[in-house]
Amino acid sequence: MTERRIGALAVAFAVIVASATPVGAQTLSDALTFLVTSQSVPTGSVERDRDAAQATSRTISRALLANLATLPVTTSSGAFVYRLNPELGTVERATQSFGPFFLERALTAGRHQASVGMAMQHLHFNALDGRALDDGSLVTTANRFTDENAPFDVDQLTLNLNATVATLYGNFGITDRIEVGAAAPMIALTLEGARVNTYRGRAFTQASATARAIGLADLVLRTKYTVLREDPAGLAAAVDVRLPTGRQEDLLGTGSTSVKFSAIGSLESGRVSGHANAGVGIGGLASEISFGAAIALAATNQVSVVGELLGRWIDSPGHIVPVTTAHPRLTGVETLRLTPDGSTLRIVTLAPGFKWNLTDTWVLTANASIPLTSGGLTARFTPFVGLDYALGR
Repeated sequence: MTERRIGALAVAFAVIVASATPVGAQTLSDALTFLVTSQSVPTGSVERDRDAAQATSRTISRALLANLATLPVTTSSGAFVYRLNPELGTVERATQSFGPFFLERALTAGRHQASVGMAMQHLHFNALDGRALDDGSLVTTANRFTDENAPFDVDQLTLNLNATVATLYGNFGITDRIEVGAAAPMIALTLEGARVNTYRGRAFTQASATARAIGLADLVLRTKYTVLREDPAGLAAAVDVRLPTGRQEDLLGTGSTSVKFSAIGSLESGRVSGHANAGVGIGGLASEISFGAAIALAATNQVSVVGELLGRWIDSPGHIVPVTTAHPRLTGVETLRLTPDGSTLRIVTLAPGFKWNLTDTWVLTANASIPLTSGGLTARFTPFVGLDYALGR
């Protein structure tokens, strides 16, 4: 072995042993930054390597925000829809099905009709761009000699990310065409991680971090207007405003206001209803285009079976790719780092489930969101349970 190689390996070994230090980060951003950016081998160009590692940390953070701070909330009029029967002078249900989960329907709740509810979701993020997070196989850094195939120094990250989201929401029908509503998501987010360096077959814990955050995410204010209703079809427009009420340093909020404009179309005929949404969002984390379609079938007078497809294109570098560059100080050594690419983050999910009218005024909602794409941070499935109570009947 040459003196150059002996010197490089000696420096690497000394740094690995010296840096095996745990940390308790104050915020989730701190934890991610420490886990990914702490160096295993001094390269002589700390700024360049640190920038690449920080880009990976930002990619994970932005991917987490894309799933949490902009998480779709339950529809504003997804349970009871009432209209006045002029012949009887009484209020009665206008549709047989209970409508979609997250998409909007063209109909509003009805004049002076209101509802309140609470929904719970749990997300366990297990992959980043299809790479497993929880088994220690995510390679963040590697160093190898140019004339060798296998790296002599590899950093691998284990990350355990969990989020429980409780959303309080309500809406009120000002008229039969206009309704307003609000949703307040509360998030409990936990992060546990460790980065292990394997040097010439010997493993060392390079860094570990734990962080927890509980708080209000970005508050959602919304309004919807039914532009046209000609049974069985309906068209509507909606505006959602997300206020920056969540702490950005704990990845609970985007730090800036966003506005989403949506077009809504519905066909509600008998026991079957179909719904389609298309929206454009500006501000917040990044510009976004969203779309979705749903079918609801009233299996009985009390139970609706629903299938929903949601898609989002977010102008955010949520993807990462491995990049190999020449080591800036050690001749004949290559360094691998993860860095964001320039593609758009695309998230498509399928949400099958049901809605059950427990009593005259209570509707139970249950579904599971299943990702159909691997971009960004993904969970195998996300269970959702909600309870909606109708007022003003």
